[in-house]
Amino acid sequence: MTSPVSTEDYPDATQWLDQLNNADAIAVMLDNQAGAISALKAASSSLDDAIAAMAERLKLSSTGRIIYTGAGTSARIGVQDGVELTPTFNWPQDRLDYIIAGGMEALMQSVEGAEDEAEAGQKAVALAAINEQDVVIGLAASGTTDFTIAVLAAARQMGALTIGIANNRAMPLLSVAEYSILLDTGGEALAGSTRLKAGTAQKICLNTMSTLVMARLGRIKHGLMVAMQPTNAKLVRRKAQMDSYLSSMANHHSDKNS
Repeated sequence: MTSPVSTEDYPDATQWLDQLNNADAIAVMLDNQAGAISALKAASSSLDDAIAAMAERLKLSSTGRIIYTGAGTSARIGVQDGVELTPTFNWPQDRLDYIIAGGMEALMQSVEGAEDEAEAGQKAVALAAINEQDVVIGLAASGTTDFTIAVLAAARQMGALTIGIANNRAMPLLSVAEYSILLDTGGEALAGSTRLKAGTAQKICLNTMSTLVMARLGRIKHGLMVAMQPTNAKLVRRKAQMDSYLSSMANHHSDKNS
Protein backbone atom coordinates (compact mmCIF):
# COMPACT_ATOMS: atom_id res chain seq x y z
CA MET A 1 0.00 0.00 0.00
CA THR A 2 1.26 3.47 -0.93
CA SER A 3 0.90 6.19 1.67
CA PRO A 4 1.09 10.00 1.34
CA VAL A 5 3.92 9.64 3.87
CA SER A 6 6.34 7.50 1.87
CA THR A 7 8.19 6.21 4.94
CA GLU A 8 4.96 4.38 5.84
CA ASP A 9 4.56 2.57 2.49
CA TYR A 10 3.89 -1.17 2.83
CA PRO A 11 6.49 -3.60 1.46
CA ASP A 12 5.76 -5.93 -1.41
CA ALA A 13 4.56 -9.38 -0.35
CA THR A 14 7.82 -10.90 -1.63
CA GLN A 15 9.66 -8.86 1.02
CA TRP A 16 7.64 -9.64 4.15
CA LEU A 17 10.36 -10.29 6.71
CA ASP A 18 8.25 -12.65 8.79
CA GLN A 19 7.63 -14.86 5.74
CA LEU A 20 11.30 -15.17 4.71
CA ASN A 21 14.15 -17.29 6.00
CA ASN A 22 16.96 -15.43 7.71
CA ALA A 23 19.25 -15.29 4.68
CA ASP A 24 16.58 -13.80 2.43
CA ALA A 25 15.33 -11.43 5.14
CA ILE A 26 18.88 -10.17 5.73
CA ALA A 27 19.25 -9.53 1.98
CA VAL A 28 15.99 -7.56 1.93
CA MET A 29 16.99 -5.46 4.92
CA LEU A 30 20.47 -4.70 3.61
CA ASP A 31 19.20 -3.79 0.16
CA ASN A 32 16.63 -1.53 1.79
CA GLN A 33 19.23 0.16 4.03
CA ALA A 34 21.42 0.86 1.00
CA GLY A 35 18.77 3.35 -0.08
CA ALA A 36 19.97 5.68 2.67
CA ILE A 37 23.13 6.48 0.70
CA SER A 38 21.14 7.18 -2.47
CA ALA A 39 18.96 9.61 -0.53
CA LEU A 40 22.05 11.40 0.84
CA LYS A 41 23.58 11.72 -2.62
CA ALA A 42 20.36 13.25 -3.94
CA ALA A 43 20.44 15.74 -1.05
CA SER A 44 24.13 16.67 -1.41
CA SER A 45 23.45 20.20 -2.70
CA SER A 46 21.15 21.00 0.23
CA LEU A 47 23.66 19.44 2.59
CA ASP A 48 26.43 21.59 1.13
CA ASP A 49 24.40 24.77 1.66
CA ALA A 50 23.53 23.85 5.26
CA ILE A 51 27.14 23.01 6.15
CA ALA A 52 28.42 26.31 4.75
CA ALA A 53 25.77 28.33 6.60
CA MET A 54 26.31 26.44 9.85
CA ALA A 55 30.08 26.94 9.81
CA GLU A 56 29.71 30.61 8.97
CA ARG A 57 27.25 31.20 11.82
CA LEU A 58 29.41 29.41 14.39
CA LYS A 59 32.46 31.46 13.34
CA LEU A 60 30.72 34.68 14.29
CA SER A 61 30.95 34.19 18.05
CA SER A 62 32.65 32.17 20.75
CA THR A 63 29.34 31.26 22.39
CA GLY A 64 27.04 30.16 19.57
CA ARG A 65 25.65 26.69 20.19
CA ILE A 66 24.77 23.65 18.11
CA ILE A 67 21.34 22.58 19.34
CA TYR A 68 19.64 19.34 18.29
CA THR A 69 15.89 18.88 18.55
CA GLY A 70 13.55 16.00 17.83
CA ALA A 71 11.39 13.22 19.21
CA GLY A 72 11.90 9.47 19.53
CA THR A 73 14.48 7.93 17.21
CA SER A 74 15.35 11.26 15.60
CA ALA A 75 16.08 12.80 19.01
CA ARG A 76 18.34 9.91 19.96
CA ILE A 77 20.28 10.19 16.69
CA GLY A 78 20.74 13.92 17.26
CA VAL A 79 22.02 13.41 20.79
CA GLN A 80 24.44 10.73 19.62
CA ASP A 81 25.94 13.13 17.10
CA GLY A 82 26.16 15.98 19.59
CA VAL A 83 27.76 14.18 22.51
CA GLU A 84 30.57 12.92 20.29
CA LEU A 85 31.65 16.42 19.22
CA THR A 86 33.46 17.15 22.48
CA PRO A 87 35.74 14.08 22.63
CA THR A 88 36.31 14.04 18.87
CA PHE A 89 36.80 17.75 18.18
CA ASN A 90 37.07 19.35 21.65
CA TRP A 91 33.87 21.27 20.89
CA PRO A 92 32.95 23.04 24.16
CA GLN A 93 30.22 21.40 26.21
CA ASP A 94 28.62 24.78 26.83
CA ARG A 95 28.21 25.19 23.07
CA LEU A 96 25.99 22.11 22.83
CA ASP A 97 22.34 21.71 23.79
CA TYR A 98 19.37 19.42 23.17
CA ILE A 99 15.65 20.07 23.07
CA ILE A 100 13.94 16.68 23.29
CA ALA A 101 10.20 16.00 23.16
CA GLY A 102 9.35 14.62 26.60
CA GLY A 103 12.65 15.76 28.10
CA MET A 104 15.95 13.94 28.39
CA GLU A 105 14.28 10.94 30.05
CA ALA A 106 12.58 10.28 26.69
CA LEU A 107 15.98 9.16 25.37
CA MET A 108 15.76 6.03 27.51
CA GLN A 109 12.05 5.28 27.37
CA SER A 110 9.08 6.34 25.27
CA VAL A 111 7.13 9.39 26.45
CA GLU A 112 3.83 8.95 24.63
CA GLY A 113 2.28 12.03 23.08
CA ALA A 114 5.24 14.33 23.73
CA GLU A 115 5.91 14.79 20.02
CA ASP A 116 2.45 16.34 19.59
CA GLU A 117 3.06 19.13 22.12
CA ALA A 118 3.85 22.21 20.05
CA GLU A 119 3.46 24.54 23.02
CA ALA A 120 6.11 22.57 24.93
CA GLY A 121 8.49 23.11 22.02
CA GLN A 122 7.91 26.86 22.06
CA LYS A 123 8.49 27.01 25.81
CA ALA A 124 11.69 24.97 25.48
CA VAL A 125 13.12 27.52 23.05
CA ALA A 126 12.47 30.31 25.54
CA LEU A 127 13.99 28.32 28.41
CA ALA A 128 17.10 27.59 26.36
CA ALA A 129 17.46 31.31 25.55
CA ILE A 130 18.08 30.52 21.90
CA ASN A 131 19.40 33.51 19.97
CA GLU A 132 20.94 34.64 16.69
CA GLN A 133 24.31 33.08 17.53
CA ASP A 134 22.89 29.55 17.67
CA VAL A 135 22.31 26.81 15.10
CA VAL A 136 19.27 24.59 15.67
CA ILE A 137 19.00 21.26 13.83
CA GLY A 138 15.57 19.64 13.82
CA LEU A 139 15.07 16.02 12.78
CA ALA A 140 11.81 14.20 12.07
CA ALA A 141 11.44 11.32 9.65
CA SER A 142 7.78 12.14 9.00
CA GLY A 143 8.44 15.87 8.74
CA THR A 144 5.19 16.47 10.63
CA THR A 145 6.27 16.27 14.29
CA ASP A 146 4.52 19.20 15.97
CA PHE A 147 7.07 19.57 18.78
CA THR A 148 10.06 19.77 16.43
CA ILE A 149 8.30 22.08 13.99
CA ALA A 150 7.41 24.44 16.86
CA VAL A 151 11.02 24.46 18.09
CA LEU A 152 12.39 25.36 14.66
CA ALA A 153 9.73 28.03 14.07
CA ALA A 154 10.36 29.68 17.46
CA ALA A 155 14.15 29.41 17.11
CA ARG A 156 14.05 31.00 13.67
CA GLN A 157 11.93 33.83 15.06
CA MET A 158 14.67 34.41 17.65
CA GLY A 159 17.23 34.75 14.86
CA ALA A 160 18.87 31.33 15.12
CA LEU A 161 20.03 29.51 12.01
CA THR A 162 17.60 26.61 11.55
CA ILE A 163 18.15 23.37 9.64
CA GLY A 164 15.32 20.87 9.10
CA ILE A 165 15.99 17.25 8.17
CA ALA A 166 13.06 15.03 7.13
CA ASN A 167 12.46 11.87 5.10
CA ASN A 168 9.22 12.84 3.37
CA ARG A 169 8.61 15.45 0.70
CA ALA A 170 6.68 18.71 1.10
CA MET A 171 6.30 18.43 4.87
CA PRO A 172 6.02 21.32 7.38
CA LEU A 173 9.41 20.71 8.99
CA LEU A 174 11.14 21.38 5.68
CA SER A 175 9.21 24.59 5.01
CA VAL A 176 9.63 26.08 8.48
CA ALA A 177 13.44 25.75 8.52
CA GLU A 178 15.75 28.25 6.85
CA TYR A 179 17.73 25.35 5.37
CA SER A 180 15.98 22.10 4.58
CA ILE A 181 17.45 18.69 3.79
CA LEU A 182 15.13 16.08 2.30
CA LEU A 183 16.35 12.51 2.77
CA ASP A 184 13.82 10.80 0.51
CA THR A 185 14.33 7.24 1.73
CA GLY A 186 10.84 5.90 0.94
CA GLY A 187 9.37 2.75 2.47
CA GLU A 188 11.02 0.66 5.15
CA ALA A 189 11.68 -3.08 5.18
CA LEU A 190 9.36 -3.04 8.20
CA ALA A 191 6.58 -0.64 7.27
CA GLY A 192 6.76 2.64 9.16
CA SER A 193 9.77 1.66 11.30
CA THR A 194 11.87 4.75 10.62
CA ARG A 195 14.56 3.65 13.06
CA LEU A 196 15.73 1.63 10.05
CA LYS A 197 16.54 3.26 6.67
CA ALA A 198 15.29 6.74 7.57
CA GLY A 199 17.27 6.66 10.81
CA THR A 200 20.38 5.42 8.99
CA ALA A 201 20.11 8.31 6.54
CA GLN A 202 19.70 10.82 9.37
CA LYS A 203 22.77 9.43 11.15
CA ILE A 204 24.89 9.65 7.99
CA CYS A 205 23.58 13.15 7.34
CA LEU A 206 24.58 14.37 10.81
CA ASN A 207 27.95 12.58 10.61
CA THR A 208 28.66 14.44 7.38
CA MET A 209 27.40 17.81 8.59
CA SER A 210 29.16 17.94 11.93
CA THR A 211 32.44 16.52 10.64
CA LEU A 212 32.69 19.00 7.78
CA VAL A 213 31.61 21.91 9.97
CA MET A 214 34.42 21.02 12.38
CA ALA A 215 36.81 20.86 9.42
CA ARG A 216 35.75 24.36 8.34
CA LEU A 217 36.28 25.56 11.91
CA GLY A 218 39.89 24.32 11.90
CA ARG A 219 39.42 21.30 14.15
CA ILE A 220 40.65 18.82 11.51
CA LYS A 221 44.07 18.92 9.81
CA HIS A 222 45.29 16.59 7.07
CA GLY A 223 42.31 14.33 7.77
CA LEU A 224 43.24 13.95 11.45
CA MET A 225 41.36 14.74 14.67
CA VAL A 226 43.97 17.25 15.80
CA ALA A 227 41.67 18.87 18.37
CA MET A 228 40.92 15.55 20.07
CA GLN A 229 41.58 15.45 23.80
CA PRO A 230 43.59 12.39 25.00
CA THR A 231 41.46 11.27 27.93
CA ASN A 232 42.43 7.58 28.03
CA ALA A 233 45.39 5.36 27.15
CA LYS A 234 44.18 4.64 23.64
CA LEU A 235 43.74 8.33 22.88
CA VAL A 236 47.11 9.22 24.40
CA ARG A 237 48.73 6.78 21.93
CA ARG A 238 46.67 8.17 19.06
CA LYS A 239 47.61 11.74 19.94
CA ALA A 240 51.32 10.83 20.06
CA GLN A 241 51.06 9.11 16.67
CA MET A 242 49.30 12.13 15.17
CA ASP A 243 51.84 14.57 16.56
CA SER A 244 54.69 12.45 15.20
CA TYR A 245 53.03 12.20 11.77
CA LEU A 246 52.34 15.94 11.56
CA SER A 247 55.87 16.74 12.71
CA SER A 248 57.35 14.49 10.03
CA MET A 249 55.13 16.11 7.40
CA ALA A 250 56.24 19.58 8.52
CA ASN A 251 59.90 18.56 8.43
CA HIS A 252 59.51 17.04 4.97
CA HIS A 253 57.84 20.21 3.70
CA SER A 254 60.60 22.33 5.25
CA ASP A 255 63.31 20.19 3.62
CA LYS A 256 61.69 20.54 0.20
CA ASN A 257 61.59 24.32 0.53
CA SER A 258 65.15 24.70 1.80
